[in-house]
Amino acid sequence: MKQKKSIHGNWIVRNLILGVVFVLVLVTVVSVFLSIRTRHGKEITVPDLSGLTVRDARVTALAANLMVTVSDSVFMKRIPRGAVVSQLPRAGSRVKPGRKIALTINSQVPKKVTMPNLIHVSLRQAKAELSAKGLVLGRLKYVSDIATNNVLQQQYRGRDIDPGTQLYSGSVIDLVLGLNGADAMTYVPNLRGYKYLSAIDAIQDNSLNVSAVVFDKGIRTYADSMAATVYSQRPEATGVPVVMGTAVTVYLKLNADEPNQ
Repeated sequence: MKQKKSIHGNWIVRNLILGVVFVLVLVTVVSVFLSIRTRHGKEITVPDLSGLTVRDARVTALAANLMVTVSDSVFMKRIPRGAVVSQLPRAGSRVKPGRKIALTINSQVPKKVTMPNLIHVSLRQAKAELSAKGLVLGRLKYVSDIATNNVLQQQYRGRDIDPGTQLYSGSVIDLVLGLNGADAMTYVPNLRGYKYLSAIDAIQDNSLNVSAVVFDKGIRTYADSMAATVYSQRPEATGVPVVMGTAVTVYLKLNADEPNQ
């Protein structure tokens, strides 16, 4: 009877040991496979694909043992049609070999959007509605009126434009705004260190106009312009009030010394 129990016990122990060994072997094999599959410990620096065509971006990515896929498109006047506008992961990121890089490219054909009705809304609201439609706020033209920054006219290429008119995305819309003499002053903000788009926003948010944007000669690509920061401006931010609509010129370069944004 004792011998039967001993045999039975040994069988259980033996099977438990075999089960543990099997699990350990399986875990080891899976770990080795995954290590080989993902090339564990090896990472690649993502190249900068901005400005390239999809074909050239694909060639560049393959040379780095990466892949690309087009995930979205936008329309931007300042860069070539079909060129890469942005990428994810960003250039300089460290990723595993074989990783897919999602590209946003500049559309070959701009899409049509509908002009909203901005009459009698505030400048701030008008700017938000234009942005939501994919339109760009242009020049602010001030005329005498009881309500400051109240939109009186909306214009495209110097002429009034009716709400509902079809326009290409990226079109620039000028606004004619009211200006009450008792509430006609604003201040020029300190733009040093602001990136390009943030500087434009800050100028317009203070009811000022963008006179000119001057890029340093070292800025050659769209990506460079987006990364550039303001190092000088005219007029300066002196704290002295100026009339709304005053024009501001900004000068930008890469690696400006005083990053604010």
